[in-house]
Amino acid sequence: MPVHRPGPTRRTPSALIGLLAALLSALLTASFALSGSAFADSADDEPTVNGGTKTIPHPEDDWAGSQILKHEGGSTTGETPSPADLLATVEGVDVSSHQGNVAWSTLWSSGVKFAYVKATEGTSYTNPYFAQQYNGSYDVGMIRGAYHFALPDNSSGAAQANYFVDHGGGWSKDGKTLPGALDMEYNPYGATCYGKSASGMVSWIKDFTSTYKSRTGRDPVIYTSTSWWKSCTGNSSAFGSINPLWIPRYGSSVGELPAGWGFHTIWQYTSSGPTVGDHNLFNGAIDRLKALANG
Repeated sequence: MPVHRPGPTRRTPSALIGLLAALLSALLTASFALSGSAFADSADDEPTVNGGTKTIPHPEDDWAGSQILKHEGGSTTGETPSPADLLATVEGVDVSSHQGNVAWSTLWSSGVKFAYVKATEGTSYTNPYFAQQYNGSYDVGMIRGAYHFALPDNSSGAAQANYFVDHGGGWSKDGKTLPGALDMEYNPYGATCYGKSASGMVSWIKDFTSTYKSRTGRDPVIYTSTSWWKSCTGNSSAFGSINPLWIPRYGSSVGELPAGWGFHTIWQYTSSGPTVGDHNLFNGAIDRLKALANG
């Protein structure tokens, strides 16, 4: 009787084709999953558009004057302004998350009487130290206000004004709250003028300021440097008779003002003053500062 011995199993051509198809499918699935994961990771690292609003890579590094110093330079030694600029002035500071918890009692004892606090940037960032800074300055007796770091290529002026008001940038007639301030300076993430023409930038600022006025009843302060204003608005004179000017210039004098403004309201004169760095002078006596707060 013949003996059947075990030997290698033979597969038909159709069986081999099926096996190869299954392996190829598995490899394609794994490859797609890996590439999808890599895409998601890279997307988190770059500014993206989501509902018309870009994500903000490093808002904690953006404060009033952060880009002015980078692009325009100037004294950072706390240089004392000239005597002519010290007549009838009030000392103030501005802060952001960059300073963390601020020693307000120390600043008050040194003669600081007002403060501006960064509240927002774009339409997605709020300062995590805002409560300590905004309420802390108020609690020691200072007149305080909030400011918004503008990103005109991120979303509309109206959207950013509403976000600002909804997250700390409002105003109340309590004698100790300054109108909100709009920080217009060099783009920390790209093109100096955020990809806008001069007329487009002016329109964006008007969109912000008119929306803020409709929400609060106050015209916001505009923070800007003369150089940036000339470059990005064509040196527009459209706001000088309406919005108070807060101008940065780190040196012994204010220097040239942007078109439309015959005088400044606040001067950020140093980025390296005591305790918090950024120090300001209000252009007037304390009663005029209180008048600005009261509207």
